[in-house]
Amino acid sequence: MSTSTPRSERLVRSPVVRRDGQWWLVSGAGSILATDPTFTGKLDGFAAAMAAADRAVADLRSRQDEPLAPGCGGQR
Repeated sequence: MSTSTPRSERLVRSPVVRRDGQWWLVSGAGSILATDPTFTGKLDGFAAAMAAADRAVADLRSRQDEPLAPGCGGQR
């Protein structure tokens, strides 16, 4: 089974959207393509860091639902 990549993804709390692999700056007045390679590289790095953080939080939350192994404490 293949996993499809979303065609459009908004960077959290920002006016930036990645559509089909390109970064766009979005406002009420319209959108403009971000073409500066340094800027778009930073956006790529930030998006990757946010995705890694989201995965880490999801992992921690799933571990909270697991029972403690015997001998791991858990009692005070």
